[in-house]
Amino acid sequence: MRTMTQKDRLKEFVIRVLVIALSSLIVAINLKSFVAAGDLFPGGFTGVARLIQRCALEFGGVELPFGPINLALNAIPAVISFKLVGRRFTLYSCLTILLTSIFTDLVPAFEITEDILLISVFGGMISGFAGCLCLWVRVTSGGTDFIAIALSERKNVDAWTYIFCGNVVLLFIAGYLFGWDRALYSMLYQYACTQVIKMLDPDGRRATLLIVTGRETAGGVCAQIQETNHTATLMEGVGLYNGEPCVIIYSVVSDGEVRSLARKIRQSDPKAFVNVLRTQRVVGKFYRRPRD
Repeated sequence: MRTMTQKDRLKEFVIRVLVIALSSLIVAINLKSFVAAGDLFPGGFTGVARLIQRCALEFGGVELPFGPINLALNAIPAVISFKLVGRRFTLYSCLTILLTSIFTDLVPAFEITEDILLISVFGGMISGFAGCLCLWVRVTSGGTDFIAIALSERKNVDAWTYIFCGNVVLLFIAGYLFGWDRALYSMLYQYACTQVIKMLDPDGRRATLLIVTGRETAGGVCAQIQETNHTATLMEGVGLYNGEPCVIIYSVVSDGEVRSLARKIRQSDPKAFVNVLRTQRVVGKFYRRPRD
């Protein structure tokens, strides 16, 4: 595979920083418009920070800034991610947290709509889109994502279930203190956010490729698959239409790799037949591009 040059690394760095800044700004605007207007509680440490702010304002009459609370909550998860996932991934993610904290305290509060249902749905969709921007450049918005990614990639532990339980506890506390309607609308907000991330995150989906090609061109097709660090299984077959022998190549790749890989396969064999199937679940070894 081609090694990255200094120009490529600089380009990747600039793109990452710009996308991180854009994502952080979108999150800040969403928090100061939809989330604040609906008095909602997002999931993760952002929701915890919101809950601390609301408790301080409601019971102490003190309006706490979002930034210091968010930074303090993310300190320990950042250390865990630095040790288990990697330095660059953690530093880029910390940049996301820092910019989000700064933008949230600088952006003025404003209302787009007073309809709580619209606020919950569209606020969640905007939050999910901002999260996907980070995932596209292989960073995270921090908080519980630090812990989930570290445990899933290094310790093979599915932490998302525990994070979901933590969010349920957060909403229960918020509902008890500030009204169950806000907690239920916050749940709708989180659901909309999750659905957008599932739909747009290319690394979260898998695709099965069934490729029919000739014996002479099978090697070139397999070479294109191996360039993605995935492997394949070859099966001998016979074409029913012309009765000629053929090779069936079976492989599972990330959904984001399908388009470019299919184009390269067609370049290796213009007559190749490629069938792309949606894969719900993969059990066993599957190559995942390192985040660091």
